[in-house]
Amino acid sequence: MNDLTHLNAQGEANMVDVSAKAATVRVATAQGFVTMNANTLELISTGKHAKGDVFAVARIAGIQAAKKCSDLIPLCHPLMLSKVQVDFEVLASTNQVKVTSMCKLTGQTGVEMEALTAVSVAALTLFDMCKAVDPGMIISDIQVLEKQGGKTGHWTA
Repeated sequence: MNDLTHLNAQGEANMVDVSAKAATVRVATAQGFVTMNANTLELISTGKHAKGDVFAVARIAGIQAAKKCSDLIPLCHPLMLSKVQVDFEVLASTNQVKVTSMCKLTGQTGVEMEALTAVSVAALTLFDMCKAVDPGMIISDIQVLEKQGGKTGHWTA
């Protein structure tokens, strides 16, 4: 039996057939970090960036990205998400913004990829909006923190 579900018996790329799976509530949470210089963090955390509310734009970008995940990642199923949440936490002591996302639905497949995509695109949007003042920002440590639902049940990092 092949442990890599996105490969068929011949080793070819394969979209998993989820039609026999039970529809259950599925939730995934992911996070990532954007490290920047202190001046940039001050600009965006106080709302003084010339481009306006950087967090609002990045939040919308992350939500939109989760909804478009299957357009970006070839073997992801298009999903009817019931909730996407993107949050930011300013970590002044490390000059970072922690980006967290939560995706939820009732369906036949999980939402880990959507949560990861939301975090990734929100972080990329922060970078894009701030690159003129801080081109050395670092996006790092993007990971799934938790998933619930489906055959494997509850998992935490």
